[in-house]
Amino acid sequence: MSLSDLQPVPADQLTFRLPQKFETVEQERRHRRERLTAALRLFGRFGFEEGVAGHITVRDPEHTDHFWVNPFGMSFKHIKVSDLILVNHDGQVVEGRHHVNQAAFAIHSMVHQARPDVVAAAHSHSVYGKALSSLGTLLEPLTQDACAFYEDHALFDDYTGVVVETEEGRRIAQALGSHKAVILRNHGLLTVGDSVDAAAWWFITMERSCQAQLLAKAAGPTVPISHENAKLTHGQIGNDLVGWINFQPLHDQIVAAEPDLFD
Repeated sequence: MSLSDLQPVPADQLTFRLPQKFETVEQERRHRRERLTAALRLFGRFGFEEGVAGHITVRDPEHTDHFWVNPFGMSFKHIKVSDLILVNHDGQVVEGRHHVNQAAFAIHSMVHQARPDVVAAAHSHSVYGKALSSLGTLLEPLTQDACAFYEDHALFDDYTGVVVETEEGRRIAQALGSHKAVILRNHGLLTVGDSVDAAAWWFITMERSCQAQLLAKAAGPTVPISHENAKLTHGQIGNDLVGWINFQPLHDQIVAAEPDLFD
């Protein structure tokens, strides 16, 4: 084949994945549960769990004041779709046979209540998120990836012990505001999105951005990205669709490696 024989493939014949549309609420519920399980498995693979701490939630598409969450005391690495529990607005398990982590309910119920646009929320005690949170500071625009959070995350500048009361969760939700993430001082990170995919991706890339910032500042003086360029970059990479797209290769990896998650 000569170079002159090569012709561009029409754009409408190229494939590009976008979020799925569903004909029934049952299909959407199953999809959300599968994505939640895959995200939890990935968190386990990345070492984001610390004992029984950590949780990802997804709002039920029909009963929107209920959410699906990982069961208390089960390793992220072992969770299957059938293990997930459905929790109501009072913190009671209405589907499943495991207890709910009270911190998961206290925090996530208030976030879901305050933000009707939030479908999923992720929180765990990842190493670099914990380390940066102990400094009581925000992420700086030191890298392109960190710009996804530029002027789009907050600091919950308080620590009063393990969160078991919804009032504390309400204060965290207030600190989050309209942003995609909040750093919980002396605690860790919490991210949200309009899909499990987006919320999980924001957590993963925020954790890595925390690592990059800590390493850079330990090495010497840093050169931040300018306000104008950080804002521009946020507009390019900081929306939930981009978060969803970035999550797909990771989702493909975990599904291929651990297909039992669908059980």
